[in-house]
Order: sequence, then structure tokens, then C-alpha cells
Amino acid sequence: MSIEEIILRHSKRGMDVLRQYVRDDFCTSAAKKLYALERKNILLTTGFYVAGHAETDGPPGAFFLAGALKKLGFSPVILTDVFCKDFFNDSSIPVAYLEKGFSCEKILNEYLPSALISIERCGENINGDYANMRGVSIAEFTADIDRLFDTAAEKGIYTIGIGDGGNEIGMGNLKDVIFSELSLVPCKTRVTDLIIAAVSNWGAYALAAALSVLENKNLFAPYDEIFRYIEYIVSKGSIDGVNREHIPTVDGYPKEIEKEIIDEINEYIEQSLINKGSPPV
Repeated sequence: MSIEEIILRHSKRGMDVLRQYVRDDFCTSAAKKLYALERKNILLTTGFYVAGHAETDGPPGAFFLAGALKKLGFSPVILTDVFCKDFFNDSSIPVAYLEKGFSCEKILNEYLPSALISIERCGENINGDYANMRGVSIAEFTADIDRLFDTAAEKGIYTIGIGDGGNEIGMGNLKDVIFSELSLVPCKTRVTDLIIAAVSNWGAYALAAALSVLENKNLFAPYDEIFRYIEYIVSKGSIDGVNREHIPTVDGYPKEIEKEIIDEINEYIEQSLINKGSPPV
């Protein structure tokens, strides 16, 4: 089974519909491009406002993908806003909290990144608003980090968007399809490569898995470690974005489903390394 098939399992929001509009190896292909980049800064953004808090989908994906990138020799930096305050305090990965109206040129000149990656981050939609899956505006609570991806594109910087619904940075790649076939108002921000998943975290985990195969070393993490991190951010205020409760679940999926996917991603890495003649490390 491909890594793309694993992360699209249990899709509830139409990502299975979008599957036919992206290349078969959309995750593996993005990983190859990322892996080939100069080992400099990589900017990762996450944080989706839900009912006064940041949801649990996004930060774990950013955290564990950043860890994988660091093991590869990149210097990851997480860009977010105040609703993810303290989510990344216990790591060695730098964090910058941005507010509306920040200077894109200043950020890009300061970090000179090889790439930008968005994991479950709301972007401006085709109606000029920032809205949640219910169509309610969250513009007041959302720093316009999506602008950074537009500026990066103008400068030829490689960008990846990871999403699971249609309103996230990167979904501009498929905005016409999302509007016509899913009857949603899509984000308009485009990226070089779009990764779709049933849960955005899973897309980030899959990217870490694909990088692991390229490096011949498991750069990912086991379920227990990921679950502890989700518990940690819940203790800092994060909520499940679907049921809006302070519980360590993501997008309303039970823990059993989360464990199933994470275990299968790790099994995919191990089997891929065995097939390459490189025993898992």
C-alpha cells in the first residue's frame, strides 16, 4: 500500500474526491523535491483558530515534520500566531509568532528559506475572507501567513501545502474542483506541491515517512510519542476541531483510528527500508 493511500483512508471531507486531480505519488514526489534542496532554513506554518483556541490538527504535524527535517540537516522554524502559544516551548525548534500585517519581505530576508511548508493553516478564500469549515469568518483571529506563500512563489522558493478540507493554504491548486465538486468556498493560495490527507497531521507524518525512505533511516516517531505531544498541547489549550473539546483527539477521530494510521505509516517506513536493503534504524 502506498503512503498516499494510507493517509487518505477514513476521509470524511472529500479528499477522496480530490484524489483523481493530483498525481498518484503526490506525497513521495514532494518529498523528493524537498530532500534535494540545500540544507538551509525551512519555514513551517500551522495553527487553525477554532472557538477561541488552536485545534489539535496541524501543530503535531508541524512538530514531528520539523523534527524529521532537523535530522536531515535542515534548520526548521515554525511560524504561527498567538493561539499556538507555548505549543512548541519544549523543543529546540525556533518559533516566530506573527501578527496581521507582518512584512513578508522581512521574514524571507531574515530566514532565507529553502522552502515553506503549511500544515493545516487557513488561507484567504476566493471571496476574500478567512473562514472555517462551517463558512464562519475567522479573519479577525487569523494572521495572514498565506501572503508569505504568494511572495515566496514570486521569488521561486519551493512551497508545500498540506490540507484536508479545502480552506487551507495550498488548496488554491484545486480551487475550481473544490468549488464545483465539494460545494465549498476554497482557499485561493497556491503552492508548488499540494498534499491532501484525511487529516492534515497525517499528511505531514507521511511527508516525514517519505523523507525517511529517501534517507534510509526512520525519521518519524511512534504513536505513543505523538499521543503524548497531543496531550501536551491540549494541556496548553488546544481543542479537537470537530467536537471543540479539550481532549487529545484530532478532527473527531477516535484514538484507535489515529493509532492505526500512525502505526501503518511506521510500518510503511520499515517495509520500504527492508525492500531497499536498509534495515530500519
